[in-house]
Amino acid sequence: MKVINFFESDRQEHWLAEIGKSDWNAGKFLHDLLRCGTFFEAVGEGSKVLLLTDGDRLVSFCTYAEMDDIQPTDLSPWMGFVYTFPAYRGHRYLGLLFAEIERLAKEEHVSAVYISTNHVGLYEKYGCVYRTKLQDKDGLWSNVYVKEIHV
Repeated sequence: MKVINFFESDRQEHWLAEIGKSDWNAGKFLHDLLRCGTFFEAVGEGSKVLLLTDGDRLVSFCTYAEMDDIQPTDLSPWMGFVYTFPAYRGHRYLGLLFAEIERLAKEEHVSAVYISTNHVGLYEKYGCVYRTKLQDKDGLWSNVYVKEIHV
């Protein structure tokens, strides 16, 4: 297993096609943002798409971004678009992406990363703590968790 940055890969078309295989609406939205070239406009210029790969197969993906679906807010950065393909679920592979997020946050001297989700019991396994409930861009309520980063 290896974590790579989509934008630093010389195989972006391959990884874009892999992201497009996601059966999740937000995954398809991420695919469209990348395909249309509007990703940075939507989530911020310094944002990253992190891919957990197993050879040529995409295991899991997420973003490390300035903005997410909770806007406007002072909270930043966000871990978003978190998805693991069904064949790989239940093995805590998400922890490998979290480790990379933590590494990036420490490098940037960031003390907290936020996650907007309706999942309960998933992110707590990785040290995230419920912070509040906020409305997303569509007006729907979402749980906001925080992962403290020890810099």
